[in-house]
Amino acid sequence: MLYVIGTPIGNLEDITFRAVRLLKEVDYIFAEDTRVTKKLLNHYEIEKTVYQYHEHNKIHQIGNILNLLKNNKKIALVTDAGTPCISDPGFEVVNEALKENIKVTAIPGPSSIVTGGSISGLDMRRMAYEGFLPKKKGRQTLFNKLKNEERMIVILESPNRILRTLKDIKEYLGERYVVITRELTKVYEEVIRGEVSEIIKKLEKKPVKGEIVLFIRALNDDGIYLKKEAKGEEE
Repeated sequence: MLYVIGTPIGNLEDITFRAVRLLKEVDYIFAEDTRVTKKLLNHYEIEKTVYQYHEHNKIHQIGNILNLLKNNKKIALVTDAGTPCISDPGFEVVNEALKENIKVTAIPGPSSIVTGGSISGLDMRRMAYEGFLPKKKGRQTLFNKLKNEERMIVILESPNRILRTLKDIKEYLGERYVVITRELTKVYEEVIRGEVSEIIKKLEKKPVKGEIVLFIRALNDDGIYLKKEAKGEEE
């Protein structure tokens, strides 16, 4: 059995009883960053050897994990924070396990996207999740495609690139209402809301730190932007 286990995105108390139990019961734990996972295991007094599974060794480790699974071992797959296989490595090993008719099950846990969205004040019913944006190649092409996106857009971003991304939003998508959620569930959790040009000015004066989930309000959310367009047509 391969268990895909969601772990806390910050506060170590945000983990299910089932996840803790299975982390104790499995034969092996594979984690994106063993140091981060060991902090979690130590907090819950779980003594297990943790093995690395990340972007740079996944090809090698997939074979090892499959061999263990074929020998009836129970494997837990975790990431640094949140749910594996979304914006972190993991879907490849799940896919290979399924090809071998190995059972895979999910143990639900925290998600920065859902957590941030729940306090954003925005309509989350329809969204386009873009994850981490390209740093160079394909970045302009992606933003040009997003010009016509009517759903809310969700982006993961680092504090070093958030200002650049906001400026790109202003340039390619125009004046949009955005919500920045950062350091979710941690001591310095913060939510910043406003028009993109306002947020740019704020961050130029006071840069932010920590992991960021950025929400770009949908064009038809409450009709706020549609009303502006209608007004412009009337004029």
